[in-house]
Amino acid sequence: MHFQPSERCQALLKAIRDFMRREVQPIEAECLATAREMGADWRQWRVLPAIEAAKAKAREAGLWNLFLPDADLGAGLSTLEYAPLAEATGHSLIAPEIFNCNAPDTGNMEVLYHYGNEAQQAQWLQPLLAGEIRSVFAMTEPEVASSDATNMQATIVSDGDDHVLINGRKWWATGLGHPNAKIAIVMGLTDAAADRHHRHSMVLVPLDAPGVEIVRMLPAMGEYDAPYGHGELRLTNVRVPRGNLIRELGAGFEIAQGRLGPGRIHHCMRCIGAAERALQLLIERGASRVAFGKPLIMLDGNRERIAELRMAIDQARLLTLYAAWKIDQVGALQALTEISAIKVIAPNVLERTVDAAIQMHGGAGVSHDTPLTSLYSMARALRLADGPDQVHKAMIAKVELRKYAHLLGRGPAA
Repeated sequence: MHFQPSERCQALLKAIRDFMRREVQPIEAECLATAREMGADWRQWRVLPAIEAAKAKAREAGLWNLFLPDADLGAGLSTLEYAPLAEATGHSLIAPEIFNCNAPDTGNMEVLYHYGNEAQQAQWLQPLLAGEIRSVFAMTEPEVASSDATNMQATIVSDGDDHVLINGRKWWATGLGHPNAKIAIVMGLTDAAADRHHRHSMVLVPLDAPGVEIVRMLPAMGEYDAPYGHGELRLTNVRVPRGNLIRELGAGFEIAQGRLGPGRIHHCMRCIGAAERALQLLIERGASRVAFGKPLIMLDGNRERIAELRMAIDQARLLTLYAAWKIDQVGALQALTEISAIKVIAPNVLERTVDAAIQMHGGAGVSHDTPLTSLYSMARALRLADGPDQVHKAMIAKVELRKYAHLLGRGPAA
């Protein structure tokens, strides 16, 4: 086991860093300011021309769909090879879309790539890979504790031989407000009597289908994240062809597990990249400001704080790389402990680092003059997205206690 990037990975990493310095960093502040001005009404949200121009340049440069492990449709990189590239894109809040590797599109593209049929891939995967449309993933619901997927109330049931019927409410559907969002992958309950791993299904729902209603966008810590958004969706007798089912009825849990494994690597490596940026901002601020006759960096234990953050970021990176390596070696289902561990650790390390950077910046740290509030919001939200910390810790404990079942007298409860 070694984590040294391959020559090709190193070349791509250099190209990404050069591209970000040249094309992404100069437009980031203006793009974020423009997005904030769009307000809460998603009907008024628009695609940012600067982002679209940068996307075109990234595609021309071959820095496009690098997450997809297919040599024809993507870069053909392993999860471990892609991880450092994801970290590099995490240095900017706008970079993931520019390289066409942003959530939820990456996860949805992976679902269509691994589980979609030819017709679904032609209609939806190809436009997503081309960056022509955006997509939505709808799983969380407002009326239940969605950390337990078996609580799901939205339904996906057969409607004759040729169609399925979808009813229910979803929220925190990321990307719902984007003007180019055309399709949602919706997860719902099909058979409550089946075993817990075969109760749910996933279906492709066009956002212009009759019965689909966008209720509102939800602010995350006061920000609407235009023009992407996290929205609430109402589905009322939405009838779509049976060919829109991904795999078949009852396959939703398996698909969800396959979707979330690599996606959590992407999220966590971007967290680490964002933490590196926050640490850099902390040090630059501390070195440039003087109080009580000394640079801030020399006061009040700040050097020790920097050392602790450096160690925490490096530990998080190594654990995430190990999880990526294990996914490549044995698959996501055999790496559940490692995937859950990084899902807890990486956002917490980012939150801790950003908090220290905000403190070093004083009032500027909680303003829009720096990206720190947006990075903090991202960190805090990721401690809930794809499963809250407590669920992942419970899963890790469950797996660990199985090793000691002989001491407990029986296996731990499922």
